[in-house]
Amino acid sequence: MHLYLIRHATAADAPAGTTPEGLPEGIDAADADRPLTPRGARRFCEVVRGLERLGIGFDRVYHSPLLRAVQTAELLDGLVTGETIVSTHLAGPPSELFLTSLDGDRVAVVGHQPWLGELLGILTLGTVEAGRAFTWKKGGVAWLEGEPAPNGMTVRGFWAPRILRER
Repeated sequence: MHLYLIRHATAADAPAGTTPEGLPEGIDAADADRPLTPRGARRFCEVVRGLERLGIGFDRVYHSPLLRAVQTAELLDGLVTGETIVSTHLAGPPSELFLTSLDGDRVAVVGHQPWLGELLGILTLGTVEAGRAFTWKKGGVAWLEGEPAPNGMTVRGFWAPRILRER
């Protein structure tokens, strides 16, 4: 599997709101409803164009139910040939259940820090702590290859959004 871990684009500060149904305990309602800023959306569209220039596309996209991840996943739409799936597992720490749910050859996962970093650590070195070594900018992308299991994947690329936005 080629797995692309994508941190959501830049979002607004937390407004008042309600928590979407099905979120894990501890997710603040105002945090769940944070939309992308216009600048964040525009800059992530440039990241998407960078991925397209590299010939990267996805069979499937999994994303967190938090609004900023939903909107980031929507911006990937032109690169996706299959379905886009909401996964409440991406609104919290990595879980074995999420890993076993992954399906496809070229899969994107849109989520949040610190959980994406923890997922990267588990998949590449088998530990949550290993993922803390990566500085993950909003809109950044990690490309992993292998089996989506602890210590089953290798990092093939790790791009700050600035790199993908360059023409």
